[in-house]
Amino acid sequence: GSPKSVETREGVTPTNHPRKRTSMNGQRPLRIDVHTHILPKNWPDLKEKYGYGGFVQLDHFCCDKARMMVDGKSFREIEANCWDSETRLRECDNVAVDVQVLSTVPVMFCYWAKPEDTLDLAQYLNDHIAQVVSEHPARFVGLGTLPMQAPDMAVQELRRCMVDLGLAGVQIGTHVNGTNLDDPSFFPIWEEAQKLNAAIFIHPWDMLAKDRMGKYWMQWLVGMPTETAIAICSMIFGGVFERFPQLKVCFAHGGGSFPQIAGRVQHGFDVRPDLCATANNVPPSSYVGKFWVDSLVHDSTLLKSLASFVGSNRILLGSDYPFPLGEDVPGKLIDESGMSKQDANMMLGENALEFLGVDGSRFRCKNGAESQ
Repeated sequence: GSPKSVETREGVTPTNHPRKRTSMNGQRPLRIDVHTHILPKNWPDLKEKYGYGGFVQLDHFCCDKARMMVDGKSFREIEANCWDSETRLRECDNVAVDVQVLSTVPVMFCYWAKPEDTLDLAQYLNDHIAQVVSEHPARFVGLGTLPMQAPDMAVQELRRCMVDLGLAGVQIGTHVNGTNLDDPSFFPIWEEAQKLNAAIFIHPWDMLAKDRMGKYWMQWLVGMPTETAIAICSMIFGGVFERFPQLKVCFAHGGGSFPQIAGRVQHGFDVRPDLCATANNVPPSSYVGKFWVDSLVHDSTLLKSLASFVGSNRILLGSDYPFPLGEDVPGKLIDESGMSKQDANMMLGENALEFLGVDGSRFRCKNGAESQ
């Protein structure tokens, strides 16, 4: 897919959308979009640099448009809002988003590459995100990317992201070359993330069953939610949340299909502990509410159900900007779901401050917004 056009987003003006209404004291709650993607405008020719293919390059084929190319084939067409921070800020202002949390496009994870090359690319992308944040610290927060296939390198880069670059955490994929996130090789990463109070945003990528999901955009529509459910179940059954109770994790797309299968998961644990409780004997349901999910479920009934399931304090506004499967007006679903103002305000921004470990005063005076 390609991002929503600049024109579409700019068509939502401050005067024609209800979100610009302010509260009694002239301020409105802070809106923090935790799920947005960004790329540098350009980067080195990675095939030439590393000596083999498979990497994404940008082909700026016309003004404010580029193709993401992989070995000469077009993967996706993007527009300037994917790399130009001024365009992003203008579009944010038009829909009253105060803060965007920036992370790379998951196809850039490159866990399949040689670890030293993935590390080199991650450092390039992380430095870029840190630079963008430093230019607009009241509008952007950054999440880095890691060479997850080499946990020792990943720990070092996580530390650099948090300590040297001032990022809030990292975005990682739902698996690493087919290895699920409960694998003990990843424990040092979770341990370091917990120690550093790093936010971990888990986003599906490299979806399963490609041979059965070649049509109808099913890799994105069905594969992505399934990937996320597998990641959540792996971390629950594998004892990751039990072993690292302070680990801060948010799953994209409302937790994927996990909320719908959670009852089945718990029942399976109850009736076949010999199969389900082999690594962790704590009931799966006890972890619901221990992790966050974003709000990107595209349906107000589902959002209300999700709030009652994980708790309104565990849902974060996420739009998947600037891509078409995202929410065109971030927070509209929350605004129009009919939930209480308190619950809505938590989802729109307050919960994100806790997840990100960021002081809201950093953003407070922007757009008349207030943080709690």
